[in-house]
Amino acid sequence: MPIKIVRNILLVAALVAVFSLVSYRLGESKVTYPKGELNLSMMWRVKDRLAKTFLEKDKMKDSELTQGAISGMVQALGDPYTVYLPPKENKSANEDLAGEFGGVGISLGYKEKSLAVMSPLPKTPAERAGVLAGDLILKIIDKEKRVDRDTNDIALDEAVNLIRGKVGTEVTLKMYREGVKEPWEVTLKRDNIVVPSLELEFKEEKGKKVAWIKLYKFTDRLYKDWSDVVNKILTEKNRGNFGGIVLDVRNNPGGFLQASVMVASDFLKEGTVVSQESSNGSKETYTVDKSLGRLTSEKLVVLVNGGSASASEILAGALRDHNRAKLVGEKTFGKGTVQQPEDFPDGSGLHVTIARWLLPSGKNIHKVGVEPDVVVKYVAPIIPTGTTTPVPTGTKVEVKDNQLDKAIEVLLQ
Repeated sequence: MPIKIVRNILLVAALVAVFSLVSYRLGESKVTYPKGELNLSMMWRVKDRLAKTFLEKDKMKDSELTQGAISGMVQALGDPYTVYLPPKENKSANEDLAGEFGGVGISLGYKEKSLAVMSPLPKTPAERAGVLAGDLILKIIDKEKRVDRDTNDIALDEAVNLIRGKVGTEVTLKMYREGVKEPWEVTLKRDNIVVPSLELEFKEEKGKKVAWIKLYKFTDRLYKDWSDVVNKILTEKNRGNFGGIVLDVRNNPGGFLQASVMVASDFLKEGTVVSQESSNGSKETYTVDKSLGRLTSEKLVVLVNGGSASASEILAGALRDHNRAKLVGEKTFGKGTVQQPEDFPDGSGLHVTIARWLLPSGKNIHKVGVEPDVVVKYVAPIIPTGTTTPVPTGTKVEVKDNQLDKAIEVLLQ
């Protein structure tokens, strides 16, 4: 899968050079400081002063100071999606895209600068505890790690690292949900999280078979899984009485863009799926792969909600812009920027926001989201009251999915 890699991060290289090429001698009064537009000499002076006067000099490590300086520089941009990831956090990010890690099953993002649940992953501790897309995480508590961290200024990579951990250990999250009177705490036992790319189920309604595709995330394993699902749908169609497809991207936090373009290409005959607009005004257009198109004649409805983000919003918006599908559910999350990743030799990584996504109509979805054609609010199985979660941990509830029911109704009209 082609992923563009940023080749030259000049500022980072400058910082690394400063910290690695110059040595200190305690007590030395005169030091030659490098000059430049960024006034790196000031950073050099601070490190010199720390080396001379800091009480616990034995705890000073150049590698940690370098990572701290780089992290501070990146955070100063004020973009929550542009992040420097130290080796441990970068490993977690790569595991996430690979689809397997130790955690509680929450995809994280930001909602009005607050740490928020973009989606609870299926069949995970978070989903079983009743955590929903859009919930805010106010605090992360882990007694074993000695963590008691408010999240009002937390970076995404730090939050991911704190919530993930060894399978079998526990983490407590203080949560807030709009419409619930008070915040509540939920303690989750970490499990091995294997993120499925998708699931297929056939439902029968009014004598018609409906294919319900639950698309969880655009991981690297989706390519093979998607082809298998398409073949199963075509086999079922040949048996007759086929009513169409409900493509469910609710709580899908995104993933690889090329995977979403592939899915769109099976429903569209031609045209633009998405455009990438860079800061200099240049555009790169991703078009339909005409070698696919296996489902272009099937009726289609797309299910969306506030947990549909990034690549899933692009897919839904593109299918609607081409008048290929109606959208049912709730407004999507609204993440429409592009991050380019680069892995460094020491295991760390840098994700830089380099562009924004535009739908075929030219609309920018960032912080706006995509509005559905048919608005259907999700009806929870238990109404939230007081300080309890809507579905208490361990409670088994047979949930009637009112949004899915409406999507099937719209499909068969």
